[in-house]
Amino acid sequence: ELRARGTGHNRSEWEERYRSVTPQDTCTFIYTSGTTGPPKGCIISHGNYRAMLDMTQSVNVVSPGEITYLFLPLAHSFALLLQLASFDIGATLAYWERDPLKIIPNLSEVKPHYFPSVPRIFEKIYTAATSAADKEGGLRRRAFWWAIKIGSRVRDLERRGQKPGFMLARQYKAADAQVLSKIRGLFGGRVRQCVSGAAPINTDILRFFDAAGVLVLEGYGMTETSTAATISTPEDFRFGTVGRPFPGCEVKIAGDGEVLIKGPNIFQGYYKNEEATSETIVDGWLHTGDIGELDADGYLSITGRKKDIIITAGGKNITPANLEAEIKQHPLVSQCVVIGDRRPYLVALVTLDPEAAAAYAAEHGLADDPEALSRNAEVGASIMAHVERINSRFARVEQVKKIEILPSDLSQETGELTPTMKVKRNVVAEKYSDRIDALYT
Repeated sequence: ELRARGTGHNRSEWEERYRSVTPQDTCTFIYTSGTTGPPKGCIISHGNYRAMLDMTQSVNVVSPGEITYLFLPLAHSFALLLQLASFDIGATLAYWERDPLKIIPNLSEVKPHYFPSVPRIFEKIYTAATSAADKEGGLRRRAFWWAIKIGSRVRDLERRGQKPGFMLARQYKAADAQVLSKIRGLFGGRVRQCVSGAAPINTDILRFFDAAGVLVLEGYGMTETSTAATISTPEDFRFGTVGRPFPGCEVKIAGDGEVLIKGPNIFQGYYKNEEATSETIVDGWLHTGDIGELDADGYLSITGRKKDIIITAGGKNITPANLEAEIKQHPLVSQCVVIGDRRPYLVALVTLDPEAAAAYAAEHGLADDPEALSRNAEVGASIMAHVERINSRFARVEQVKKIEILPSDLSQETGELTPTMKVKRNVVAEKYSDRIDALYT
């Protein structure tokens, strides 16, 4: 029926419309996530997207015949780019069922080759993969982490162009059969590459999956770059960085540490907001608002957002993202927001992961009541002990002194998260201001 409707259209009319479009014409409006203020409408031209398609194809982000599993909101710039790229080269797209609880189970059904996602999903898969072994302890736990260690050794050798020796090869075969293949199975068993974006991810998680044969890489971009600016590929990456600039894209670091970007993918400006546009694009360079570093080989590391930097009452500048990523490693923790701007010390608002909390409640004979669990002394002590272990690795001024476990998880429906699960700090800080103030009394 669809084909019949298409053949009924006048082809010459379609060709005339096609020829009338110029690279400067507006292709779409995409609004920013609004994590630090009201969302702004980004004007993306046809030329911007054509440049972005050329960039992605130059590094084989998606390949003909492969399946990409897409659960990102379809209005998100990355989701839109992946759809255009897939249509352009003949790749296959698989869409999720619009049930957040099925995002991970759908992976084993779809069996994708390429999986773009956000850190929270990889954190949940990591927890699912490790929690059972850690809970059982003893021989099971030792065997699990032995397998990860063996996998990591083999990956390191492969990247140096070497093969494992006889004994290591035998150990790897056993490790793969017992543990590593099962972790790959959580992703469907044939994933070529995963990409994590939109927020920081702990490099320990990246190395864990790499040991199992699941390569999770980071890239960097924003709506204002028509999706992306830097890319990590299986042939060219460094864990802890977001890769190197796409061909045709330039990146430099300003005097205050801000990441600046120039290239044909830079958007046309904010819709009906010339003031914000002139502040963001200066002499052709996009001022991203992110703080970062470029190493000697051109790999970019993002250390935080300028607007997220905490300046304590003592005048110390602290980037909360690294602390938050570490705290979220606790199996019960879903979200973490570190607070401390103009305050004498740092505190953290923490939420419980609903699935992990339910499992904990069942194991300990407690009611599956998130609010009650948030007040449970043992839960609080476990998370605080985790925080104190993290504190030992940070300078005194960067240590979290107190935590508050919130009665419910942050969500998009309550306005605390963006569609890509980024925390709206200003919303959270305002909503829980009383609880924050209580942590300083």
